Amino acid sequence: MRKRWALLAAVAFLAGVGNLAGCGKTYVETDVTVSAVPPETSTAEVTTAPALETTEETHEESRPEPDQRLEEDGKIQSYLTGEMVDVAKANRRPVAVMMSNDKQALPHYGINRAGVVYEAPVEGGMNRYMAIMEDYDDLERIGSVRSCRTYYTYFAKEFDAIYAHYGQSTFAKPYLKNVDNINGLEGIGGSAYYRSSDRKSPHNAYTSFQGLQEAMGKLGYSQEYDQDYKGHYRFARAGDQVVLDNALEAWKVYPGYGMNQPYFEYNEEDGLYYRYQYGGPHNGDEGQIAVRNLIFQYCAAGRYATTEYLDIDVHEPQYGYYITGGRAIALSWEKDGQFGVTHYYNTENEEITLNRGKTWVCIIPTRDFSKTEIHGKSE
Repeated sequence: MRKRWALLAAVAFLAGVGNLAGCGKTYVETDVTVSAVPPETSTAEVTTAPALETTEETHEESRPEPDQRLEEDGKIQSYLTGEMVDVAKANRRPVAVMMSNDKQALPHYGINRAGVVYEAPVEGGMNRYMAIMEDYDDLERIGSVRSCRTYYTYFAKEFDAIYAHYGQSTFAKPYLKNVDNINGLEGIGGSAYYRSSDRKSPHNAYTSFQGLQEAMGKLGYSQEYDQDYKGHYRFARAGDQVVLDNALEAWKVYPGYGMNQPYFEYNEEDGLYYRYQYGGPHNGDEGQIAVRNLIFQYCAAGRYATTEYLDIDVHEPQYGYYITGGRAIALSWEKDGQFGVTHYYNTENEEITLNRGKTWVCIIPTRDFSKTEIHGKSE
């Protein structure tokens, strides 16, 4: 037995809001504001879900055991996508690369290869990405690579990834000791990166497969998954398709970020969500970005005192949406300990199952919930 926040009230609230979304935008205000202090050093007020009671809940361990990942014809199930990939790649710890989203840095190199992408706001209204990839062996240019923020260290840790970044904020520096990382501004890590001549600094720092591999060797990082690692997501069985029941239509969805104004549009023919931002398609160097699964994860957030640096609380359970196959359901989430994975639960308190394929996770401050839009097919 372990204690967790019972978020069913908040999820029910979200589901009610979502029913409106099928007919229009989800501009519904949440007016419950409480003073909360994230587990770092922020003292800012944050907006959270409606007040909830604490209960005891038990969830069965749902991560697949290692012997359930059976090799077939030189392939095995990926921890990132659930798809069958070459054993050498699937059994190798992935890299989690910090990427800029400034217009001056576009296009993103290597992002099309990521099995999972985290998008989260940083200071100044900007967003940055963490692209988690196992299939990058032939890439000579990945990035542009930017600096670390505290919460990304936890995201990388959830996938037992080796975290690649070019510097860090002052507030993030103490947290880097918790994750194997390759820092472009310190010691051996700098050998993994190079500056291109077709971009201006600070948007021209890139890495490559060879550079990352050489740095890992010099730093002594093992590329084998930790023996206790059991994966992050639950995936549908081979040949099965997750169809969300009692769900709202989700053919065009907006997380609500201000500066780049991104959205995802569902393509019924291939079952993928294609990404747009800055008024047009969001292209990596290998074409427009498209993913099978979307997760909108709302988190309490404040700012470090007297600064613009965000302090996003990725530990205190909150709520969100899971979006796939043109449909969306409300969910609650909780983290399995400080350095464990984040679990997502539906309104029946069951851990969700993802469709096999790539996943994009939008980390959204709870105060910006009302900016999220979910549109149906006919809108």
